[in-house]
Amino acid sequence: MSQLTTACGKQIYYESYGSGQTAIVLIHGWGMSTRSWDPIIPALIEQGLQVVSFDHRGCGQSDKDFNDLSINAIAQDVTALIAHLGLASVVLNGWSLGGAIAVQAAANLGSTCKGLVLTGGATPVYVQKPDFPHGGTEADMAGTLQAFTDNRVDFLQGLSTVICAVEVGQNIEHWFWQIFLQASPMAGSTLGELAQLDQRQMLLDLDLPILSIFGSEDGFVAPAICRWVAEHHPRASAVEFPGVGHAPFLEQRDDYLTALTEFTGATL
Repeated sequence: MSQLTTACGKQIYYESYGSGQTAIVLIHGWGMSTRSWDPIIPALIEQGLQVVSFDHRGCGQSDKDFNDLSINAIAQDVTALIAHLGLASVVLNGWSLGGAIAVQAAANLGSTCKGLVLTGGATPVYVQKPDFPHGGTEADMAGTLQAFTDNRVDFLQGLSTVICAVEVGQNIEHWFWQIFLQASPMAGSTLGELAQLDQRQMLLDLDLPILSIFGSEDGFVAPAICRWVAEHHPRASAVEFPGVGHAPFLEQRDDYLTALTEFTGATL
C-alpha cells in the first residue's frame, strides 16, 4: 500500500498507475476517497495516461486523526505527492470540494501544473457573497453541518441518494454511502470551510487552460458557479451535460471521458 508521510508525520494513501514525468492527478470530493474515480481510472490508463489519485487526509485509507483538515493543508499534500513522485508536469482534476483543493494546489505548483479540470468544482465561491449571487447561503451550510454532526450515518446515506440526477440504482448509492462512512467524523471541518471560501482572484491569476465540466442538474454545486469559471477566466472553457447531476464521470461517463482526455491530451 503506497503511503506518503506528510510534514506532520501522518500519512496519506495514494495510487499511481503508469510511469514518467507527466500525469493527471485526480482529487476527489468531500468525504469521498480515490475509489470514487474507479469508473474512469481504467479508461484513462488505456488512453496511455499516467494516473495519480489519493485519499484526502481524514478520508479513505489515509490517517484520520490529522489536526489540520483544511483545504490548504490538503493542497499542500498534493504538492508534496507530486514532488515525491518526481512529476514535472501535471493536469489537476478536482471534483466538488476537490476543485477548491485543485485551485490552491495549482497556485502552489506554478509552471508544473499545465492544466486544471474542475468537475462540478466548488470554486471559486461556494456560498453567496454580496457580489456573488450564486450558490447556497451560510445558513444552508450551517444546517448541513448540524445534520452531519447530529446523525452522521443517516445524513450520509441521504446524501448518497441525491449525488446523481440520472438514475444509477441502489447499488451505486450504497457504494457512495460506504465510501462516505470511511471518512473521519471530523471531516465536517473541511466542508465548513466552504462557507468562507473565495478563490476568485487566485483562480483568475492562474495562467493555464481550465476546463469546467458539470451537470445542469447538479444539486451540490450550483451550475452557475461552474459557468462563472468559463465566463470570467480568459483561458477557461465549459462542458455542461444536460440532465446530469453531481457525478458526470459516472452519469455520462463516455462523454465525460472524451472531454477530459481531449483536454488532457492537449495540455500534457
